[in-house]
Amino acid sequence: MPKVSICIPTYNRAQYLQYAVNSVLRQTYTNFELIICDDGSTDNTAEIVAQWDDPRLRYLRHPHNIGRSCNMRSGFDAAVGDYFIKFDDDDGLTPQFLAKTVAVLDAHREIDFVCSDHWIINALGKRDEVATRANSAKWGKDRLQEGLISDLLRETFLNQSLQVGSSLFRRYCLTKLDYMRPQADGCEDFDLLVRLAIAGYRGYFLPELLMEYRFHGAQTSLKQDIHFLSAKVFCIDSYRFSDPELEGLRIRKLAGTQQALALRLIEKGDTVKGRELLKRSHKVLGRSLRTSLGLLLSYLPFGWRQFFIQFFRQIRIQDYSDKVRKNVS
Repeated sequence: MPKVSICIPTYNRAQYLQYAVNSVLRQTYTNFELIICDDGSTDNTAEIVAQWDDPRLRYLRHPHNIGRSCNMRSGFDAAVGDYFIKFDDDDGLTPQFLAKTVAVLDAHREIDFVCSDHWIINALGKRDEVATRANSAKWGKDRLQEGLISDLLRETFLNQSLQVGSSLFRRYCLTKLDYMRPQADGCEDFDLLVRLAIAGYRGYFLPELLMEYRFHGAQTSLKQDIHFLSAKVFCIDSYRFSDPELEGLRIRKLAGTQQALALRLIEKGDTVKGRELLKRSHKVLGRSLRTSLGLLLSYLPFGWRQFFIQFFRQIRIQDYSDKVRKNVS
């Protein structure tokens, strides 16, 4: 029986799936099973998978689309290994990922999961060292030392320093926790890590670049943003923290996420709901320029609204992620 189960959920990403799967097959640690769960892809995913003749690989193809979280859950339910990792179909693992993370879990029985830092790669799979350093600094990975994470709740909920795709878990703790909540669809990674912290599980940080996270131009859309932010509102609203300071920060984080969702809804044309959320977030955050601009835009005709939103996007200062998405050389 394999010690490690690796799950790659996929949907219409045949052009990237080969990179992800090959990164697994190149692991120096070989006692694993690889489960590809296909959420009813309509591209040539099945043909791509057929090229691999490896008994460790299993292909679960759903006849129709069942949704991101349910697809992920199907791969988890099929897993048999003591350890488990799920990562996206456009990302990759470095050859030493399993060897180093398995070694940590084998050596520290008190640890429930181990998370590493990761590379940023572009659409062509090229590593970007500048963006990698900027990403580590943005999410606070550069300040984490190797070892037990002392305040897992703050790191997962406030700082969002950890990432599911670069983490190896003991499968039993994910089973006890209810691996993926369907209501968190689109935001399930954040939700899983926070719920692990709330439940008292313990994480270990390994400050090595052992995974590759891809930025590419097709990653987000207005529809996806609204879906993600709606799920995040659900998640944050479902938590309750006994620490008064942390609970106050949760309430503010909820209001900030509602504000971001409101702006996307107004952009879409869902004006009434957008205004309602802005007013709700205003009660917590107080007067803010974003709220004022959002309310102003909501009273403009839809065409003018779109014009000003696109204008604001063009003058926005680009960060490292924008630059990586544009760099395909």
